[in-house]
Amino acid sequence: MATAKRRSSASRKQRRTPPLATIALVVVVAGAAAWWTWGEQAMGYASVGTAYGAKGACSCRYIGGRDLKSCEQDFLPGMELVMLSEDDATRSVTASVPLIASHTAQYREGFGCVLERVGG
Repeated sequence: MATAKRRSSASRKQRRTPPLATIALVVVVAGAAAWWTWGEQAMGYASVGTAYGAKGACSCRYIGGRDLKSCEQDFLPGMELVMLSEDDATRSVTASVPLIASHTAQYREGFGCVLERVGG
């Protein structure tokens, strides 16, 4: 009887998967499934959000005369991932969601802030 207990406890130790590896595998599989299901939709939202952010921030900065930090306060809820950068030499503002989408709006005298065409 004692031998049977030792065998069963030894086999339980051998079959046990490290919890960290299991959790990592589940996270990777869930992330891949989520990207497969909602990735294109997320990229579309990011593209629209960056275009909206670039145009709004450019108008705020170069028409309203405010600094870029105060323009970020005008963002709608849900736009926390959009990052802004400005180029004073070209009077433009770029909004981006890293690795997903980016848009630039440039101030043009007589036209206001205009979004640059995607891809050039």
